[in-house]
Amino acid sequence: MINTHSVTDIFFDLDHTLWDFEKNSGLAFNEIFIELNFPFSLDVFLKFYNPINHAQWKLYRENKITQEDLRFNRLNKTFEKLNYSASIGLIDKISEQYITYLSTFPHLFEGAIELLEALKSRFKLHIITNGFDKVQQFKIENSGIKSFFEFVFTAEKVGFKKPHPEIFIQSLKTVNTTAEASIMIGDSFEADILGALNQGMQAIHFNSHNEEVHAKCPIVYSLAELKALF
Repeated sequence: MINTHSVTDIFFDLDHTLWDFEKNSGLAFNEIFIELNFPFSLDVFLKFYNPINHAQWKLYRENKITQEDLRFNRLNKTFEKLNYSASIGLIDKISEQYITYLSTFPHLFEGAIELLEALKSRFKLHIITNGFDKVQQFKIENSGIKSFFEFVFTAEKVGFKKPHPEIFIQSLKTVNTTAEASIMIGDSFEADILGALNQGMQAIHFNSHNEEVHAKCPIVYSLAELKALF
């Protein structure tokens, strides 16, 4: 269980935790599919794309690929799975369109606003995200949650990606709090949970895409369930 008595600061991940990445991503690709005449449906595309995207983000977190590699590979590998020949030019075009569309969609997980309203009255709220700075700032603003957060830390600006200790250390220092007085809430066991626990923070795993069950910290599957912990 978590101990909230000495907690002053709560750090949230953004994608897959508050911001409904899969839903918004699907809507972004839907805009692209309207323009391009692919010989497969959006549902079939997303069936392959979503797990490939997760895998590429893991490689990016581990500094095994660059931001440019991530954006290219996730599309190229999806088209390869679909046996569709896509030129580098087409992939680059889709990648740019996708980034442009993605942050314009505002959908949050059910109960996000209610959760943030309840917590804002008792704690200082912040975000730590591995997402790209400009895109994440647009997402936060367009989804109407900017006013809830005092600080937003992106890996691109800090210079380190979760679970690297330095992104947590720098965030705690900037906020002027301690690990013992902080909780990290996120969807990635590797990046959010282990990263935070290794720095002495408490953590709550919002298991939005069915990662393995563990005993490292509380696990919740909805934001209503998360809210009940407080």
